[in-house]
Amino acid sequence: MKNISDLVVKGKTVLIRVDFNVPLDEQGNITDDIRIRGVLPTINYALDEHAKVIIISHLGRPDGQRQEKYSLAPVAKRLSRLLEKEVKLAPDCIGPEVEAMVGQMAFGDVLLLENLRFHEEEKKNDPEFCRQLAKLADVYINDAFAVAHRAHASVVGVVEFFQECAAGFLLQKEMDYFHRSVSNPSRPLVAIVGGAKVSSKLGALRNMIDRVDKMIIGGAMANTFLKAQGYEVGTSRVEDDLLETANELVAKALKQGVKLYLPVDCIIADRFDSKAANKITTAQEVPKSWMILDIGPASTLLFGEALEDAGTIIWNGPMGAFEMDAFSRGTMAMVQKLAASQALTIVGGGDTDVAVHRAGESNNISYISTGGGAFLMLMEGKVLPGVAALENK
Repeated sequence: MKNISDLVVKGKTVLIRVDFNVPLDEQGNITDDIRIRGVLPTINYALDEHAKVIIISHLGRPDGQRQEKYSLAPVAKRLSRLLEKEVKLAPDCIGPEVEAMVGQMAFGDVLLLENLRFHEEEKKNDPEFCRQLAKLADVYINDAFAVAHRAHASVVGVVEFFQECAAGFLLQKEMDYFHRSVSNPSRPLVAIVGGAKVSSKLGALRNMIDRVDKMIIGGAMANTFLKAQGYEVGTSRVEDDLLETANELVAKALKQGVKLYLPVDCIIADRFDSKAANKITTAQEVPKSWMILDIGPASTLLFGEALEDAGTIIWNGPMGAFEMDAFSRGTMAMVQKLAASQALTIVGGGDTDVAVHRAGESNNISYISTGGGAFLMLMEGKVLPGVAALENK
């Protein structure tokens, strides 16, 4: 796929799909603007080329209804500050009023259109909705990696209506880093997979076992593997219907010479609560009425040793219920180990990103992906619909 620097955008109107789905507090203030900062190079490139810049995004899940709490107004304000120029917010993303505002734009202007998901046609990839978006501009740029796994109108369908389409710098960078880590990695390649459910990451586990040299499994999903191995896991979260699958993955790893690591000790609690009584126990000695909520210090040590000689590390999913302080140490210790590693380190997935930023180590990770679902889809070995649309063009 081409990127924006391969096209002539000088003197043209450019429609840029970004992902400004940023977290907001109860007062509607943005609590983390990393996704806005991530696309500034693409927007600034278009402005430096003296283009008219129209930006489109969604925010939250308004389900095709206009809901003020999902307005992009706070984003327009923050973007104005970051670009140091006025960013106007259109009252909608299609229609005569929007077309009139586009008609009044001068070169070097930036217009942010209102939330795409105020229209149910966006998620339905409706051709007429695509056509109305496309008639606003000459060139289409997709810089929204975090939604590249969605076959939505502004990501896939709209491409059909443009002669000239390309990726923005962020989307290009995401794809480049991922391919560097999987297609032609510096070895040993280690995958760390955590999070709550095996079912949501089954495709990724199956695909990655064919590619990696070592795989570390933590988080609540490790409970399913431990139970499958015959361990007592008490009242821990487990997917009983996937016990056989877990054993198949362990057998496959053994057959292919992939070193598979599971927790050897854990932090357990008598209930899922930050104030619950908790203690450290070995993986073999979890009491029937307790639950596993984090990896223990011996597991941290073991996983750290497995990372010692790594050439490339990919991490998706926390090691425990890190949102509660008592059960955050395993995840935080893994962040420190990645930060200290000489390997190419790539982190993806919302919770994992949060952990890295909370630990203050974001500058010591080679690359932090902006997309959870899209990152996971790449780990599954699948093609992202948004990328495929650009490549086919």
